[in-house]
Amino acid sequence: MASLRVAPNTISQPLNLRRRFSPSLHGRVQLINGRRAVTACLSVDVEAPDTASKLGLAKSREVIETEAKVVVQTYARTPVVLASGKGCKLYDAEGREYLDLTSGIAVNALGHGDEDWLKAVVEQASTLTHVSNVYYSIPQVELAKRLVASSFADRVFFTNSGTEANEAAIKFARKFQRHTNPDAKEPATSFISFTNSFHGRTMGALALTSKEHYRSPFEPVMPGVTFVEYGNIQATKELIQPGKTAAVFVEPIQGEGGIYSASKEFLQFLRKACDDAGALLVFDEVQCGLGRTGYLWAHEAYGVFPDIMTLAKPLAGGLPIGAALVTERVASAIAFGDHGSTFAGAPLVCSAALAVLNKISNPNFLNSVSKKGLYFKNILKQKLGGNPHVREVRGFGLIIGIELDVSASPLVDACRNSGLLVLTAGKGNVVRLVPPLIITEQELDVAAEILYQALPVLDATNSN
Repeated sequence: MASLRVAPNTISQPLNLRRRFSPSLHGRVQLINGRRAVTACLSVDVEAPDTASKLGLAKSREVIETEAKVVVQTYARTPVVLASGKGCKLYDAEGREYLDLTSGIAVNALGHGDEDWLKAVVEQASTLTHVSNVYYSIPQVELAKRLVASSFADRVFFTNSGTEANEAAIKFARKFQRHTNPDAKEPATSFISFTNSFHGRTMGALALTSKEHYRSPFEPVMPGVTFVEYGNIQATKELIQPGKTAAVFVEPIQGEGGIYSASKEFLQFLRKACDDAGALLVFDEVQCGLGRTGYLWAHEAYGVFPDIMTLAKPLAGGLPIGAALVTERVASAIAFGDHGSTFAGAPLVCSAALAVLNKISNPNFLNSVSKKGLYFKNILKQKLGGNPHVREVRGFGLIIGIELDVSASPLVDACRNSGLLVLTAGKGNVVRLVPPLIITEQELDVAAEILYQALPVLDATNSN
């Protein structure tokens, strides 16, 4: 029997979910995109009028069939058509209710339809949506001011996504090396990244992403990236070299890679090694930043500060935005025309981001995330700890991973069929839990119960 480890870490209001749990678990075979997939569902009653169900089923089928004809097939989508959401709940076209522990991949930090966010978006949309960066706009300057005031940074460069923020960081790092070493025949241009890393899908950020299957179809990608074991100080020490290493990219907590947290010792080492080599230290907080750990910035928990930090996912509460936050030393190397974006930092998304930042940065809000994260890990340990397939429950705040000794996909399918949406991570054997930060303890209880009730599907699938 496998022993469960709960990684050291570092919980809150009532819920009415319209479903009744039954311990019975029924396995079934389902065709998804023409492939045979074993799924399972709990006996759950979900209130939805018959007429809505019939109309929704037809609509869902139509949407799925049309998507297959008109959209480039880069996504192996879950066969659910989501139609609306409120708080931590989502509803499909049939009216079925789901408890959302995905947050649109850690994006919807305030859940769905937050009133203050909605007010900011509607008011700004009716005032001014887009002007480009040819001109100044008030929301962009206000957001930059707030980000600078709440972080290590002196300046902000806005982008449209996390991968674009990392692309900006790549360019800034190389320009910084040229600027600070004007007499060097060949300024430092190489980068260090780590195993299990994920930094995006554009060609530069892709080159920094460790999983080979992301990179191999598009090679050659940007050259000059060396991967080293995440957390391995000795191996990394030998690779960070003066005159060669432009920057080190690291996620303080890896999300896509499997919910792995760096140690304080490791990040402190990286800080000193980069300083000694004249390299920049870049923290990718696209998924782990902005309150998800119970700290506004994940690196605050370690007391180690970067030269550049990249942000995106939750910043505008569901609208596309990214940012590269930099020190004045880095910014001084950047000149007019060195980089740019048509849509980045538009008034609409910046107003939305201000509404999100106003809520998340409140110390009471951050404290509640920490408490709920501890609460959730504890109940997951209690409910799942006896299962032989559960190797470890780990995480920080409300970014939690359940590592299994088998594929997590059957469990994810079973949870979805029971009204709970969760993600995978790592090598497909980690259940990733990144709920909206507003989730309540009672909703977390419901999520833990569904996970517990669905666990037998792992035995059924493993025996097939």
